[in-house]
Amino acid sequence: MTTTTNTVRSSSRPVSGPQAAWLVAEREITTRLRSKAFLISTGVLLLLVLGSVLFSGFMAKNGGFNGDTKVAVVGGATEAVQPLDGNGFEVTEAADRAEAEQAVLDGDVDAAVIPGGDTPVGLMILAEDSAPMSLLQALSASPEVELLAPTTDNPALAYVIAIAFGVVFMMSAITFGTTIAQSVVEEKQTRIVEILLATVSARTMLAGKILGNSILALAQVVAIAALASVGMLATGQDLLLGELGTALIWFGILFAFGFVLLAAMYGALAALVSRQEDIGSVTSPVMMLVMLPYVGVIVFYDNPTILSIMSYVPFSAPVGMPMRLYLGTAEWWEPIASLGILAVSIAIVITLGSRIYSNSILRIGSRVKIGEALKG
Repeated sequence: MTTTTNTVRSSSRPVSGPQAAWLVAEREITTRLRSKAFLISTGVLLLLVLGSVLFSGFMAKNGGFNGDTKVAVVGGATEAVQPLDGNGFEVTEAADRAEAEQAVLDGDVDAAVIPGGDTPVGLMILAEDSAPMSLLQALSASPEVELLAPTTDNPALAYVIAIAFGVVFMMSAITFGTTIAQSVVEEKQTRIVEILLATVSARTMLAGKILGNSILALAQVVAIAALASVGMLATGQDLLLGELGTALIWFGILFAFGFVLLAAMYGALAALVSRQEDIGSVTSPVMMLVMLPYVGVIVFYDNPTILSIMSYVPFSAPVGMPMRLYLGTAEWWEPIASLGILAVSIAIVITLGSRIYSNSILRIGSRVKIGEALKG
């Protein structure tokens, strides 16, 4: 009896806004972590990420899916390279260095090996924009590499990275955004929200839901980035990891802010309806705002103008700006400016969203119109 009384007394003590918001956030987090479906789906996603990184790394080391590596040899290099013929390599002889260079630039061979270089093996590899990893590993010592047409980016690799950024952003935003919407409608439908509002304000409840799910979403993104990094290091892709370092950091930062923006919209719009079946109709505009950056970064990954625009639009900045940072087309100050625009957008959306949520959460029955919710 004493314990019950103490519990009631402690629960009746006044709680500040930040404390109440954290309590709501903690409830959201623990509810999700107790869900077997959530834990299983997260585990499967992380395993898929790690598996895909390891697979791509191993395939890159073994020459990928392109069959034998075509190699031209000149003079004294023939003796060292000829034994590789038929073992994953197709070796052809060239009369001199000029002929070998032309064969590389024309795409007739993947690389050429000529005598020379400052390494004990006494060989030099000529390649267009990157030396085949399989050829480097096949030789007893790492020969000197001279790139005849060096480029700052690999179009195929850039496309893969664009897909990765787009998929992670889309899946995390939709998964946790939908969770917020379902939670809001469930509490409204079961009238639990009426009990909760007797203790905390509507704005505090919305803030807690946004905070809790933002923490979970960011934790998932960080886990994905960490596993991808481990996979790259394990497969010798440390150079690629170095190139992606800054882009990955800013992806995490911009995603954290961008998700808060989307979460506020999911929570506010979900409060307009009273049935789970109606969630899709009110959150479809937000779904479009999530899908457009995903499609845009994949389609326009090699378009500097479109990527520049995407990097400053609040909904697409989390994928547009990291992509530009990887490609090296963004100045040092641009991510900061993009983050500033995103922060201002969050302030505006949360102000409007909390008003919509407050004026709609207790209205049961037919769908509340946005105009009515804003007027109160």
